[in-house]
Amino acid sequence: MENIALIGFMGSGKTTTGKLLAERLGWRFTDTDILIENAAGRSIPDIFANEGEVAFRNRETAAIQEACRGFCQVIATGGGAILRPDNIVELRGSSLIIWLTARPEVVVARTEKVAQSRPLLVRRDDDLFSHILKMLGERGPLYQSAAHLVIDTSDRSPDAVAGDIQHKWERRYKKGITT
Repeated sequence: MENIALIGFMGSGKTTTGKLLAERLGWRFTDTDILIENAAGRSIPDIFANEGEVAFRNRETAAIQEACRGFCQVIATGGGAILRPDNIVELRGSSLIIWLTARPEVVVARTEKVAQSRPLLVRRDDDLFSHILKMLGERGPLYQSAAHLVIDTSDRSPDAVAGDIQHKWERRYKKGITT
């Protein structure tokens, strides 16, 4: 395992924790959403609006493939990266995959201020909590099957979560244990 990949629903702390973890390890931080925006020359909401979700997911797969070619990096994926099995295969080939979870009410609190900039939260017919609960229910089994480790971020600071991941990484891989 040459990388650590963070998966999870939006608002679970992938970007914030990922940056702190990369700093702790002395690694590069790679955010697949940034790779997508840089390659497209436009924002993710703009990609969704003008090209649709399928085109976005194609771009996401390309970004994951690009990220997985690197090493000694913390990769933060988009919340829907697990929707395509090929993405999981790619991530598993190069990374320890950690699913960052948070209780639904925590996810709502963390995302409600930015919901209008999140395409999958804007397009809904129900209240934000119900919508997030539904999406978590659909994606939860996919996150679970993809992850090597699961860490709940609900009541912990990003720095504490990053420290926990660093400790688990060092315990697993500095001793040569790879499963």
